Amino acid sequence: MRPSDGKGYYMEAKKSFGQHFLTNERIAERIANALISENAYSKVLEVGPGKGFLTKYLLKKDYELFVVEADKDMVTYLNEHLPELNDHIIADDFLKVNFESIFGTEPFALIGNFPYNISSQIVFKMLENRAQIPEMVGMFQKEVAERIVSAPGGKEYGVISVLTQAYYDGTYLFTVDKGNFNPPPKVQSGVIRLVRKSNTDLGCKPELFRTIVKTAFGQRRKMLRNTMKSFISSPELLADPFFNKRPEVLSVEDFVRLTKWVEEKR
Repeated sequence: MRPSDGKGYYMEAKKSFGQHFLTNERIAERIANALISENAYSKVLEVGPGKGFLTKYLLKKDYELFVVEADKDMVTYLNEHLPELNDHIIADDFLKVNFESIFGTEPFALIGNFPYNISSQIVFKMLENRAQIPEMVGMFQKEVAERIVSAPGGKEYGVISVLTQAYYDGTYLFTVDKGNFNPPPKVQSGVIRLVRKSNTDLGCKPELFRTIVKTAFGQRRKMLRNTMKSFISSPELLADPFFNKRPEVLSVEDFVRLTKWVEEKR
């Protein structure tokens, strides 16, 4: 028989939802305290609250808290155990949520112990809605957390690094050992904070920028003169030493520069 909380609610973590329940109170409180830009918003959305281990600390804050939970059993549990959430529980898959239907045009922050199986997708959805999300604090698989905030030149640096850092300043806050979860994951976890930049206008088309970044890293061991041929046909321009570089050494500014070149030559 699966364990319950004594009221008939099964509390076993489900692999299909990527659930690993945090058990360390100090870490939960530390994550809740990691949001630093409260003056930029009055509402916060927690992703995947599960049993509300982090939620109870967030409820102590001054902002209006919403939670989105895809697991119906967890939604039932939250309604029973955290009635102060009232009608602020969104029973849905975060990736399918229409933010406008909840927040209108108001800004809000994202926070959560993110399910590892959709954590990168959570970041990409945040980027798509960056005009409305000034800040995010999240716990990821450590490797993913490091990748998001990685500087150019390392093996961790890639598509998600560039696309995120184009619009947000990232900070790796701390590592969480796998022993702080039930059930313990097979990997370490890392908590990061992303704060939106004051100027998010890249000076080029965002869609083309994203395409250029993904194309370059699609063959990350090749030099740009090979991967950019479908965008730039000018032999003179491709002969520039800049195109002898590989994508992992390019900064966000370099990718913006590259995108502007493509725009000019089209």
